Amino acid sequence: MKIVPDTSVIVDGRISKILKELKDKGVEIIVPEAVVSELEYQANLGRETGFDGLAELNSIRKMAEESKGKIILRFYGGSPKPEQIRRAKIGLIDELIRRVADENDAKLITSDKIQALVSEAKGIRVEYIGPKIKKIKPRIFDLFDSETMSVHLKENTPISAKKGHVGNFKLVKIADKISREDMEDYARETVEFSHSDPKGQIELEKKGVTILQLGEYRIVITRPPFSDGFEITAVKPLVRTKLSDYGLSKKLLERLEAQAEGIFVAGSPGAGKTTFVQALAEFYLNKGKIVKTMEHPRDLQVPDVITQYSPLEGSMANTSDILVLVRPDYTIFDEVRKTKDFEVFADMRLAGVGMVGVTHANRAIGAIQRLIGRVELGIIPHIVDTVIFIEAGKIKEVYELKMAVKVPHGMREADLARPVIEVRDFETGKPEYELYSYGEEVVVIPIREKLKKRTEPEELSFSLIKKQVILRSKAYRDEHVRIFADEEFICRSRVNRSGNIKIKRNTAAGRTLLNAIKSGKKIKIS
Repeated sequence: MKIVPDTSVIVDGRISKILKELKDKGVEIIVPEAVVSELEYQANLGRETGFDGLAELNSIRKMAEESKGKIILRFYGGSPKPEQIRRAKIGLIDELIRRVADENDAKLITSDKIQALVSEAKGIRVEYIGPKIKKIKPRIFDLFDSETMSVHLKENTPISAKKGHVGNFKLVKIADKISREDMEDYARETVEFSHSDPKGQIELEKKGVTILQLGEYRIVITRPPFSDGFEITAVKPLVRTKLSDYGLSKKLLERLEAQAEGIFVAGSPGAGKTTFVQALAEFYLNKGKIVKTMEHPRDLQVPDVITQYSPLEGSMANTSDILVLVRPDYTIFDEVRKTKDFEVFADMRLAGVGMVGVTHANRAIGAIQRLIGRVELGIIPHIVDTVIFIEAGKIKEVYELKMAVKVPHGMREADLARPVIEVRDFETGKPEYELYSYGEEVVVIPIREKLKKRTEPEELSFSLIKKQVILRSKAYRDEHVRIFADEEFICRSRVNRSGNIKIKRNTAAGRTLLNAIKSGKKIKIS
């Protein structure tokens, strides 16, 4: 019996199983040179599919040598050059494979539906075996527990993991050195699982790097020359939250629901931006809004009703063209980082789409500064009207942006009046920064007002009732303050006119506060 495997069944490793079943009957396997060239080309680009396919060819070679003539391995056909493969039109490699099957009167084995249909149309004997279903999860999942955010594997080094909670992670060793062979096994398992898991996707594959999304796990595989060694990094979210867990003021909730349509969620890596944005997406969904996402890779854990879009033909600009036609009420744009990302965000916002952008910044003002030079200064408040800064999983600062024509802070001459973007603390309304043009430059000036400040934070008394923690202040009335447990920041809140702060016990801030009280920490405000 003669069989010709195409690239698809070699890459997914199933041709070995077919050979074992046919071994006793005797089988000649004819591998097209076009398949070998394609796998070599993919491997040279550092893609996992190429390495998996070449490993399968080596397994076939060993089976043939050990079969005592029952399995005959032969290579046949022309071998296209790498440049020809790179420039090949869709279907050219498949056509070379079909030609090998036809010329040798052999059965073509494929798991590519289109390849099977074309072969049948041309009268070539073909066996379609369908997508591979792999039920056993990759072993890399076993390295996670309830406190693990990420695991880090690199050849010839110990396996380590980041454990803890948002804002307080420690890198710990969880296993001894891992060999190159074991790294290959881990990589092969994850790539194979991505082909069979309905929630598995290869999000990016370039020379030396492969990024996969397997459900809630994001896995990045890198090889030389991109990295100095074979490395695998797997990340998963630790918690899922609701917007109510963040202890938002009524004023901010109303802003998010009714007014804010250009939002930046900013913070450093690992600060909890993604977790907050997921909660915000569900908040809008529950309000009857149509919500979509733009991500690369698609790792937001949102309900299935929220469609997650990736770059169309490698471009988020193309994706935005489709989304404008889809007309969502809100779009979550994850990882707004490059100039083109900011331009796409601005274009969609000016088209009337409510936008929530996630961007890296070590301060709230840093998120706004990233727009400078990328879009015109005068339209910034029309693109972003609210900035939410996340630190250690909590909302640290909220800014609002407004445009005014005035004499900038620190200047006195009336003829120096110009358009100024005011950046104000959302809760207090106090100005924090001003942005304006000065000559050919755009300047960002912090506002240094002489505010009434107390030299020492006030230590509070408290009482616990069924659903609330009530803190009592003697020095503050009708003001927004920050609450600390010893030196640890808990949240921002408002002191009412009676000098009380009421925090719900079932919120994230309430639970943190209760734990701090139980451990004997001093509760202070400033």
